[in-house]
Amino acid sequence: MLNFSSPINKEKSYSEIKIIEIEPVAKINLRSSKREFSTKIGKLLSILPPAEANTSSGNENFNLLWLSPDEWLVYSNNKQQSLEEQIKLEEILFNEISNLNQGAVTNVSDHWVMINLKGNKIYDLLSKSCPYNFNEFKKKKGSVTQTIINHIDVILHNKDNNDLNLFVRRSFAEDLWLWLNDGARFI
Repeated sequence: MLNFSSPINKEKSYSEIKIIEIEPVAKINLRSSKREFSTKIGKLLSILPPAEANTSSGNENFNLLWLSPDEWLVYSNNKQQSLEEQIKLEEILFNEISNLNQGAVTNVSDHWVMINLKGNKIYDLLSKSCPYNFNEFKKKKGSVTQTIINHIDVILHNKDNNDLNLFVRRSFAEDLWLWLNDGARFI
């Protein structure tokens, strides 16, 4: 069952950075290696899964992140989405994909915490404890990467110029939140 008690539920602003937890939104992991899968997702969500590594596709309702050649993470842009709406989305995807042996649908809404970072210095902050080189990533809207920040696995989605969503496992969310805020105070 989905756990909506957030470990953070806060928003912090610093001179060059704004950090806010975005909860709850639907997050669903999709897996398939079948050719028909992309067409099926396109019809259901009105977005085609990105085929190029480390990219995303999206519309006004959803973003679809490439995680591997046969894996994507879809998340909702609706911050006020109810539990019933999330369950309905999962059921639609499950019935049209998993039940028809087209792939796997797993609701990971309670697994991932989404933190939004905005500001001119967000890449300076992330670079303090991340081995990833953000030079190309920050220039390309829609870029996606899986990396480590402060020894914690994360997924980063470059939404726009100096605006990104960070996905962290719920069990590590509070630790990363504290690290981000400590680092942002000194930038």
